[in-house]
Amino acid sequence: MSVASGDTTVVTEPEAASRELEGEDPSEVLRWALNAFESGDLVLSTSFGGVGGIALIHMLHQEGARVPVFFVDTLYHFPETLELAERVRERYDLDLQVLRPARDRKAFEAEHGPRLWERDLDRFHRLTKVEPMEEALAGVRGWITGRRRDQSETRRGLPVVEERPERVKINPLAAWSGKDVWAFVQVHGLPYNPLHDHGYPSVGDRPLTTPAGPGEEERAGRWRGLERLECGLHDL
Repeated sequence: MSVASGDTTVVTEPEAASRELEGEDPSEVLRWALNAFESGDLVLSTSFGGVGGIALIHMLHQEGARVPVFFVDTLYHFPETLELAERVRERYDLDLQVLRPARDRKAFEAEHGPRLWERDLDRFHRLTKVEPMEEALAGVRGWITGRRRDQSETRRGLPVVEERPERVKINPLAAWSGKDVWAFVQVHGLPYNPLHDHGYPSVGDRPLTTPAGPGEEERAGRWRGLERLECGLHDL
């Protein structure tokens, strides 16, 4: 499903690869990705706001693979999220690449004003998440994500391998449930965001995240009341 062309690996027929990998264990999907892309062409992204990214980091570590990990620090994260990122970096000796929209929050607000999300949510996400990730992904051909189909209505049809205009996205956990991921985390004793123990199944920016109630979807606490379930990051 892939051919080498100079220094770049080109994945042919992503839809066929997705069909073949459907039902495979996530570790098998990761092995496919490691074989399909040259070193430097493959990255993993995580927000440290869920357990999926940490599970994938552990699986890659088990494979002996050192894949760069992109983390977008929007400057508005909960302290627990930033502390977790550092703990995971140390535990796995990660090549963790922290992407920021500005030097710090003070510098960002000096340019764009305070509480930008209240005035223009789309612009806030574009500046704090989409543009930093877009710049970091330049030249990257394979992007591993921790997205799952059961997380929200917007992700129900998520393929295992997803062809995008600029790159191929690999979603090894697409068919797993939240219970599957948590079982993996518990079996392997993986670190996770402590806010999960306080009613936050999915953790985003502090001013835009609330706990989720019983029976709500995992991402229901994100953008509460705004009829929104995605920030635009995964349109890249």
